[in-house]
Amino acid sequence: MKQLVILSGKGGTGKTTVASSFIRLLNAKLYADCDVDAPNLHLLYKGDLAKETDFYGLPKATIDSSKCISCGKCQKYCKFNAIENDNGYKVEPLDCEGCGVCEIVCPVGAISLSTAKAGDLRLFTNEDKVFSTAELKMGNGTSGKLVTEVKKQLRNNAKTDGIAVIDGSPGIGCPVIATLSGADAVLIVTEPSLSGISDMERIVGTANGFGVKIFVCVNKYDTNEKNTGKIEDFCKQNNLEFVGKIPYDKEAVTLVNNGKSIVDMDCKSGKAVRKIFDKVIGYWG
Repeated sequence: MKQLVILSGKGGTGKTTVASSFIRLLNAKLYADCDVDAPNLHLLYKGDLAKETDFYGLPKATIDSSKCISCGKCQKYCKFNAIENDNGYKVEPLDCEGCGVCEIVCPVGAISLSTAKAGDLRLFTNEDKVFSTAELKMGNGTSGKLVTEVKKQLRNNAKTDGIAVIDGSPGIGCPVIATLSGADAVLIVTEPSLSGISDMERIVGTANGFGVKIFVCVNKYDTNEKNTGKIEDFCKQNNLEFVGKIPYDKEAVTLVNNGKSIVDMDCKSGKAVRKIFDKVIGYWG
Protein backbone atom coordinates (compact mmCIF):
# COMPACT_ATOMS: atom_id res chain seq x y z
CA MET A 1 0.00 0.00 0.00
CA LYS A 2 1.39 3.39 -1.06
CA GLN A 3 0.48 6.32 1.17
CA LEU A 4 -0.22 9.78 -0.21
CA VAL A 5 -0.67 12.22 2.66
CA ILE A 6 -2.31 15.60 2.09
CA LEU A 7 -1.30 18.30 4.57
CA SER A 8 -1.44 22.06 4.86
CA GLY A 9 0.45 23.36 7.88
CA LYS A 10 -2.24 26.04 8.20
CA GLY A 11 -5.89 25.22 8.76
CA GLY A 12 -8.53 26.28 6.26
CA THR A 13 -6.41 26.13 3.11
CA GLY A 14 -8.65 23.61 1.34
CA LYS A 15 -6.72 20.47 2.25
CA THR A 16 -9.80 18.28 2.65
CA THR A 17 -11.33 19.73 -0.51
CA VAL A 18 -8.27 18.59 -2.45
CA ALA A 19 -8.15 15.23 -0.64
CA SER A 20 -11.78 14.49 -1.47
CA SER A 21 -11.12 15.35 -5.13
CA PHE A 22 -8.13 12.99 -5.24
CA ILE A 23 -10.27 10.20 -3.77
CA ARG A 24 -12.87 10.74 -6.48
CA LEU A 25 -10.39 10.98 -9.36
CA LEU A 26 -8.40 7.97 -8.20
CA ASN A 27 -11.56 6.02 -7.40
CA ALA A 28 -9.58 5.22 -4.27
CA LYS A 29 -10.22 1.95 -2.51
CA LEU A 30 -8.29 3.05 0.58
CA TYR A 31 -8.58 6.39 2.34
CA ALA A 32 -8.42 7.82 5.82
CA ASP A 33 -9.11 10.98 7.77
CA CYS A 34 -6.33 11.54 10.29
CA ASP A 35 -7.57 14.93 11.47
CA VAL A 36 -8.92 13.25 14.59
CA ASP A 37 -9.55 16.52 16.44
CA ALA A 38 -12.00 17.70 13.78
CA PRO A 39 -12.68 14.99 11.16
CA ASN A 40 -14.95 15.88 8.26
CA LEU A 41 -14.03 13.67 5.31
CA HIS A 42 -16.90 11.36 6.30
CA LEU A 43 -19.32 14.06 5.16
CA LEU A 44 -18.33 13.25 1.58
CA TYR A 45 -17.15 9.63 1.71
CA LYS A 46 -18.61 7.29 4.25
CA GLY A 47 -20.03 3.95 3.16
CA ASP A 48 -21.45 1.51 5.69
CA LEU A 49 -20.23 1.66 9.29
CA ALA A 50 -18.54 -1.70 9.76
CA LYS A 51 -17.09 -1.17 13.20
CA GLU A 52 -16.86 1.45 15.93
CA THR A 53 -14.29 0.93 18.66
CA ASP A 54 -13.69 2.80 21.90
CA PHE A 55 -10.25 4.39 22.07
CA TYR A 56 -8.56 4.66 25.44
CA GLY A 57 -5.82 7.21 25.92
CA LEU A 58 -4.24 8.42 29.12
CA PRO A 59 -5.79 7.26 32.42
CA LYS A 60 -7.65 9.66 34.71
CA ALA A 61 -7.26 10.06 38.46
CA THR A 62 -10.15 9.69 40.88
CA ILE A 63 -10.28 10.40 44.62
CA ASP A 64 -12.10 8.10 47.03
CA SER A 65 -13.73 10.58 49.42
CA SER A 66 -14.22 7.89 52.07
CA LYS A 67 -10.43 7.48 52.34
CA CYS A 68 -9.34 11.08 51.73
CA ILE A 69 -7.97 12.88 54.84
CA SER A 70 -7.89 16.29 53.13
CA CYS A 71 -4.14 16.75 53.52
CA GLY A 72 -3.96 18.71 50.26
CA LYS A 73 -0.81 17.06 48.94
CA CYS A 74 -2.49 15.97 45.71
CA GLN A 75 -3.55 19.53 44.92
CA LYS A 76 -0.14 20.91 45.89
CA TYR A 77 1.81 18.63 43.56
CA CYS A 78 -0.59 18.56 40.60
CA LYS A 79 1.07 20.60 37.83
CA PHE A 80 -2.08 20.72 35.75
CA ASN A 81 -4.36 22.31 38.38
CA ALA A 82 -6.70 19.38 37.91
CA ILE A 83 -7.62 18.98 41.59
CA GLU A 84 -10.18 21.24 43.24
CA ASN A 85 -11.25 21.56 46.85
CA ASP A 86 -14.96 22.24 46.95
CA ASN A 87 -16.31 20.59 50.09
CA GLY A 88 -13.75 17.85 49.48
CA TYR A 89 -10.97 17.18 47.01
CA LYS A 90 -12.07 16.23 43.51
CA VAL A 91 -10.38 15.69 40.13
CA GLU A 92 -11.52 17.63 37.08
CA PRO A 93 -11.28 14.98 34.30
CA LEU A 94 -10.78 17.52 31.49
CA ASP A 95 -7.69 18.91 33.21
CA CYS A 96 -6.19 15.61 34.38
CA GLU A 97 -3.27 14.39 32.25
CA GLY A 98 -2.98 11.01 33.97
CA CYS A 99 0.62 11.57 35.12
CA GLY A 100 0.03 9.73 38.42
CA VAL A 101 1.84 12.17 40.72
CA CYS A 102 -1.25 12.58 42.92
CA GLU A 103 -1.49 8.82 43.36
CA ILE A 104 2.15 8.67 44.46
CA VAL A 105 2.00 11.51 46.99
CA CYS A 106 -1.30 10.50 48.59
CA PRO A 107 -0.37 9.12 52.05
CA VAL A 108 -3.52 7.02 52.48
CA GLY A 109 -3.99 5.54 48.99
CA ALA A 110 -7.18 7.47 48.33
CA ILE A 111 -6.27 8.19 44.70
CA SER A 112 -6.23 5.72 41.83
CA LEU A 113 -5.78 5.89 38.08
CA SER A 114 -8.30 4.22 35.81
CA THR A 115 -8.75 3.88 32.06
CA ALA A 116 -10.88 6.52 30.40
CA LYS A 117 -12.43 6.62 26.95
CA ALA A 118 -10.71 9.28 24.86
CA GLY A 119 -12.41 8.88 21.50
CA ASP A 120 -14.05 6.70 18.87
CA LEU A 121 -12.30 4.75 16.13
CA ARG A 122 -14.55 4.18 13.10
CA LEU A 123 -14.23 1.91 10.09
CA PHE A 124 -16.47 2.32 7.03
CA THR A 125 -16.61 -0.17 4.17
CA ASN A 126 -18.33 -0.25 0.80
CA GLU A 127 -17.65 -3.37 -1.28
CA ASP A 128 -13.84 -3.29 -1.70
CA LYS A 129 -13.42 0.24 -0.35
CA VAL A 130 -12.13 0.91 3.15
CA PHE A 131 -12.36 4.24 4.96
CA SER A 132 -10.73 4.64 8.36
CA THR A 133 -11.35 7.61 10.62
CA ALA A 134 -11.70 8.59 14.29
CA GLU A 135 -12.80 11.39 16.55
CA LEU A 136 -11.10 12.45 19.76
CA LYS A 137 -13.34 13.48 22.63
CA MET A 138 -13.15 17.08 23.74
CA GLY A 139 -10.32 17.82 26.17
CA ASN A 140 -8.36 14.64 25.48
CA GLY A 141 -4.78 14.29 24.33
CA THR A 142 -2.96 11.38 22.67
CA SER A 143 -4.12 12.49 19.22
CA GLY A 144 -0.93 11.05 17.74
CA LYS A 145 -1.67 7.64 19.19
CA LEU A 146 -5.21 7.74 17.80
CA VAL A 147 -3.89 8.67 14.34
CA THR A 148 -1.58 5.65 14.52
CA GLU A 149 -4.63 3.48 15.24
CA VAL A 150 -6.50 5.01 12.27
CA LYS A 151 -3.67 4.09 9.90
CA LYS A 152 -3.25 0.65 11.45
CA GLN A 153 -6.96 -0.02 10.99
CA LEU A 154 -6.72 1.02 7.34
CA ARG A 155 -3.79 -1.35 6.69
CA ASN A 156 -5.32 -4.28 8.54
CA ASN A 157 -8.62 -4.05 6.67
CA ALA A 158 -7.34 -3.24 3.18
CA LYS A 159 -8.90 -5.60 0.66
CA THR A 160 -6.68 -4.49 -2.19
CA ASP A 161 -3.31 -2.91 -2.81
CA GLY A 162 -2.89 0.54 -4.27
CA ILE A 163 -2.57 4.19 -3.31
CA ALA A 164 -4.17 5.24 -0.04
CA VAL A 165 -5.24 8.89 0.17
CA ILE A 166 -4.77 10.17 3.71
CA ASP A 167 -6.21 13.50 4.81
CA GLY A 168 -4.07 14.90 7.59
CA SER A 169 -4.54 17.63 10.17
CA PRO A 170 -3.26 21.22 10.35
CA GLY A 171 -0.06 22.11 12.18
CA ILE A 172 3.16 20.16 12.72
CA GLY A 173 2.38 18.43 16.02
CA CYS A 174 1.84 14.84 17.13
CA PRO A 175 -1.08 13.96 14.82
CA VAL A 176 0.82 15.24 11.77
CA ILE A 177 3.98 13.37 12.75
CA ALA A 178 1.97 10.17 13.20
CA THR A 179 0.28 10.75 9.83
CA LEU A 180 3.63 11.22 8.07
CA SER A 181 5.07 8.03 9.56
CA GLY A 182 5.26 5.44 6.79
CA ALA A 183 4.12 7.86 4.07
CA ASP A 184 5.55 7.69 0.55
CA ALA A 185 4.63 11.19 -0.60
CA VAL A 186 2.99 14.32 0.75
CA LEU A 187 1.03 17.00 -1.06
CA ILE A 188 1.11 20.31 0.80
CA VAL A 189 -1.86 22.56 0.07
CA THR A 190 -1.06 26.15 0.95
CA GLU A 191 -2.60 29.58 0.35
CA PRO A 192 -1.02 32.93 -0.65
CA SER A 193 -1.23 34.59 2.77
CA LEU A 194 1.55 35.39 5.24
CA SER A 195 0.37 32.72 7.66
CA GLY A 196 -0.11 30.27 4.79
CA ILE A 197 3.48 30.75 3.63
CA SER A 198 4.91 30.58 7.16
CA ASP A 199 3.02 27.39 8.01
CA MET A 200 3.92 25.84 4.66
CA GLU A 201 7.61 26.36 5.43
CA ARG A 202 7.17 24.70 8.82
CA ILE A 203 5.38 21.64 7.47
CA VAL A 204 7.99 21.31 4.70
CA GLY A 205 10.65 21.18 7.42
CA THR A 206 8.68 18.51 9.27
CA ALA A 207 8.09 16.41 6.15
CA ASN A 208 11.76 16.62 5.18
CA GLY A 209 12.59 14.83 8.40
CA PHE A 210 10.68 11.78 7.11
CA GLY A 211 12.43 11.68 3.75
CA VAL A 212 9.17 11.67 1.77
CA LYS A 213 8.58 13.06 -1.70
CA ILE A 214 7.07 16.55 -1.32
CA PHE A 215 4.65 18.24 -3.72
CA VAL A 216 3.26 21.76 -3.22
CA CYS A 217 0.18 23.45 -4.67
CA VAL A 218 -1.49 26.80 -3.97
CA ASN A 219 -5.22 27.14 -3.40
CA LYS A 220 -6.98 30.46 -4.17
CA TYR A 221 -3.75 31.58 -5.81
CA ASP A 222 -5.36 34.59 -7.51
CA THR A 223 -6.29 36.24 -4.21
CA ASN A 224 -2.65 37.34 -3.91
CA GLU A 225 -0.53 36.53 -6.95
CA LYS A 226 2.53 38.26 -5.47
CA ASN A 227 2.57 35.83 -2.55
CA THR A 228 1.87 32.95 -4.93
CA GLY A 229 5.07 33.93 -6.71
CA LYS A 230 6.93 33.81 -3.38
CA ILE A 231 5.67 30.26 -2.82
CA GLU A 232 6.86 29.18 -6.26
CA ASP A 233 10.27 30.77 -5.59
CA PHE A 234 10.49 28.96 -2.24
CA CYS A 235 9.83 25.66 -3.97
CA LYS A 236 12.52 26.30 -6.58
CA GLN A 237 15.08 27.29 -3.93
CA ASN A 238 14.35 24.17 -1.88
CA ASN A 239 14.07 21.68 -4.76
CA LEU A 240 10.39 21.04 -4.09
CA GLU A 241 8.05 20.03 -6.88
CA PHE A 242 5.46 22.76 -7.43
CA VAL A 243 2.49 21.05 -9.08
CA GLY A 244 -0.07 23.76 -9.66
CA LYS A 245 -2.35 26.62 -8.73
CA ILE A 246 -6.06 26.45 -7.92
CA PRO A 247 -8.09 29.62 -8.53
CA TYR A 248 -10.66 31.05 -6.16
CA ASP A 249 -13.98 29.60 -7.26
CA LYS A 250 -17.43 30.34 -5.82
CA GLU A 251 -18.74 27.16 -7.43
CA ALA A 252 -16.38 25.17 -5.21
CA VAL A 253 -18.13 26.52 -2.13
CA THR A 254 -21.52 25.51 -3.52
CA LEU A 255 -20.32 21.99 -4.33
CA VAL A 256 -18.75 21.43 -0.91
CA ASN A 257 -21.89 22.71 0.83
CA ASN A 258 -23.89 20.17 -1.19
CA GLY A 259 -21.64 17.31 -0.09
CA LYS A 260 -19.78 16.97 -3.40
CA SER A 261 -16.17 17.23 -4.47
CA ILE A 262 -15.02 20.00 -6.81
CA VAL A 263 -14.33 17.48 -9.57
CA ASP A 264 -17.95 16.35 -9.66
CA MET A 265 -18.75 19.10 -12.15
CA ASP A 266 -16.96 21.20 -14.74
CA CYS A 267 -15.66 24.19 -12.77
CA LYS A 268 -12.37 26.10 -12.92
CA SER A 269 -11.12 24.91 -9.53
CA GLY A 270 -11.94 21.32 -10.45
CA LYS A 271 -10.01 21.60 -13.73
CA ALA A 272 -6.96 22.88 -11.82
CA VAL A 273 -7.13 20.02 -9.32
CA ARG A 274 -7.30 17.47 -12.14
CA LYS A 275 -3.99 18.78 -13.51
CA ILE A 276 -2.42 18.64 -10.04
CA PHE A 277 -3.74 15.11 -9.59
CA ASP A 278 -2.13 13.93 -12.85
CA LYS A 279 1.27 15.30 -11.78
CA VAL A 280 1.16 13.84 -8.28
CA ILE A 281 -0.15 10.40 -9.23
CA GLY A 282 2.36 10.34 -12.08
CA TYR A 283 5.03 10.00 -9.40
CA TRP A 284 4.06 6.31 -9.17
CA GLY A 285 4.10 5.88 -12.95
